[in-house]
Amino acid sequence: MTTLPAETQKKLGLVIDLDICVGCHACAVNCKEWNTGGHMAPLTDLKPYGAKQQGVWFNRIHSFETQRTDGKPNQTVHFPKSCLHCEDAACVTVCPTGASFKRRADGIVLVDETKCIGCKLCSWACPYGAREYDSDAGVMKKCTLCIDRIYNENIPQRERVPACVSTCPASARHFGDLGDPNSDVSKLVAARGGYDLMPEMGYKPTNKYRTREPHPALGRQGPVPLTQKNQRERVSCIRHFRSFSLRFPPARATACWRSSVFWGLPVCCPPTACSG
Repeated sequence: MTTLPAETQKKLGLVIDLDICVGCHACAVNCKEWNTGGHMAPLTDLKPYGAKQQGVWFNRIHSFETQRTDGKPNQTVHFPKSCLHCEDAACVTVCPTGASFKRRADGIVLVDETKCIGCKLCSWACPYGAREYDSDAGVMKKCTLCIDRIYNENIPQRERVPACVSTCPASARHFGDLGDPNSDVSKLVAARGGYDLMPEMGYKPTNKYRTREPHPALGRQGPVPLTQKNQRERVSCIRHFRSFSLRFPPARATACWRSSVFWGLPVCCPPTACSG
């Protein structure tokens, strides 16, 4: 199995503001456009004009309607999801060939296609559904934080950010070194908090999510404490999520993401919607 670096020099990642995201999908489209000719190219599409489109997308946006219990109107929340470049990335340690690895220089998790055997163990290990299997090439692919862009000295400095960040019309996405407390992204997190996705899993995702109004059950300190009841709900969600990820890649377990218990953010559809 593959080992992780003891520490990384940087922690490059994204900060995504859920209060600002309008669900326009511009980030997903620009990600697809850039990476189709980039480091992990091509991003295969299967029957793109058919009734059941499938393809490789590094960035996906899920939209939900919250159910408020405080008397305020329900609201729509758009939730962008891509690789979180976790510090303790299980997708790396489970890889039998060393194809999945984490870079010591910047903390980015990548896949070496020349070593990948398409066993899909990494997709099972990742609870976020961030891995994308290219059935045409027979290898696993994923977000690279546009390494062929952020280090490209042939483009202006201001454009050396991931494609999803450069195209966001609402400036809901931010990129930088989350290991540097003086970086702009670290200051954003410090100013209004930043949530980890499913922190109880222990993978320590680098990417952070910001929201002004967390679910009342979360409080301001973090996710719902583990109890026997919500532990059962979470296990049910994870089982349902992984089942969807393998059988229906475009859907990526949309129903499962609706549980606030599952991912610790302000979407509060009942956990029963995720039972599987």
